[in-house]
Amino acid sequence: MLAFQLRNAIYNIRFTTSAAHRQQNFSLTSTRWISSFQLTPYDVNMILRENEFSHIFTDGENTLLGYESNQLASNKPVEDSRTEASFIHKNAFICGIFDGHAGSACSQVISKRLLRYIAAGLVDRKTLREEIAKGCTSQSFLKCHNDSEDFVKEIQKIYEESFSRYVNDIANTEMTPEEAMDKACLQLDSDMSDEALKHSDLRTIMAVAMSGAVACVAHIEGRDLSVVSTGDCAAVLGYQNDTGQWMSKKLSYEHNTDNVAEVKRILSEHPPQEADTVIRNDRLLSQLAPLRAFGDFRYKWSNEIMEKYVVSNYGENYMPPNYYTPPYLTAMPDIIQHQLTADDKFLVIASDGLWDFLSPNEVITLVGEHLSSKKFLDPLKLPDGDVTLGQISAILAKRKAGRQKKPLDQNSATHLIRHALGGTDYGIEHSKISYYLTLPQDVVRLYRDDITVTVIYFNSDYIKQLS
Repeated sequence: MLAFQLRNAIYNIRFTTSAAHRQQNFSLTSTRWISSFQLTPYDVNMILRENEFSHIFTDGENTLLGYESNQLASNKPVEDSRTEASFIHKNAFICGIFDGHAGSACSQVISKRLLRYIAAGLVDRKTLREEIAKGCTSQSFLKCHNDSEDFVKEIQKIYEESFSRYVNDIANTEMTPEEAMDKACLQLDSDMSDEALKHSDLRTIMAVAMSGAVACVAHIEGRDLSVVSTGDCAAVLGYQNDTGQWMSKKLSYEHNTDNVAEVKRILSEHPPQEADTVIRNDRLLSQLAPLRAFGDFRYKWSNEIMEKYVVSNYGENYMPPNYYTPPYLTAMPDIIQHQLTADDKFLVIASDGLWDFLSPNEVITLVGEHLSSKKFLDPLKLPDGDVTLGQISAILAKRKAGRQKKPLDQNSATHLIRHALGGTDYGIEHSKISYYLTLPQDVVRLYRDDITVTVIYFNSDYIKQLS
């Protein structure tokens, strides 16, 4: 009983720890009290690697070598989603990470639908019209690599009707890639709103409307890299400078109260007398942390619609406080475009569960070192031409030294998650990882969020040819 009371006391103390200070305030002593047992290294590996996925592009004429991804849940069910796909009509790749809140429904829906809306907008209009003439569906433009499930028939029919209207609407309108991506995000969000109001009797449709999700999507075609972001997921480019040092470059903006420009934007869209209520306690209307998101229509619909569809069915508690001049929320994305060079080696996209623990620089350094250490595991290849025994000896010695740094994980996304949970100034601490993985379901969300990571590797030789 005493141990139980002490454990609860420590829990209560640690409950006040914010996400930004989770790692900083980690205490190995309190961990031993909190966790009733420790996982074995084998158990930790099984948990961390359960959702690993990797894909290699075998065609050498490709901007990408491949990608690796992983996901570690905190919420049950997990509220993060991820999707990766290649275009059917051209040599291009698109992937995204989606972080849900107030449930997993919206995240799951946009992870399947958003990439398809974007893809339809990015194919040339002649191809689009030809596909429409053949009776295209939302799956006519992409081949997904890590998604074998789809919506139930009743819901799928509703979504396909919306998609059909969308492609017919844009079929004769020329758009820049940036315009097409922006249009896709806003149209999908609008379609989800219309679907919810039209089919408010369907619980699945309304669950999507009442929940929300943020998104970060990367599109790569040739040397052109575009990152589309709405919310607080993030994308970071890893490249090497002239001295071979790993460097990071942010390719997204977080739409939260840390972004001063975003706060000013929202305040400017509402009367001055709402300045103290639009954002309060670092949240939109004191409730929502991301300042842009898909879904979450109870921050977008008019007061009349809220009364008719939300308050009448879900109660007054679903009406946000100080709801005077909606909409307060938008799915409008920020789009950052980048021309790839041979120095650009990889792109990391992750939900905020990773960035709570690791900075962009730390993430890029970890992936870069992981990439370098894996090279020593490849079959030995001698340089072309005559090679002396001394040169071979030096190559073998370097290879032997490199093997001592052999990573625990082949998958770089898993490598990042392991370091996020267990990293210390002295390396990986097993007891720290075990602590985070054995927290009870009813409190784990107070210590870590869902973590979803995708690492995309670029083909430097091919990019050099395009330059």
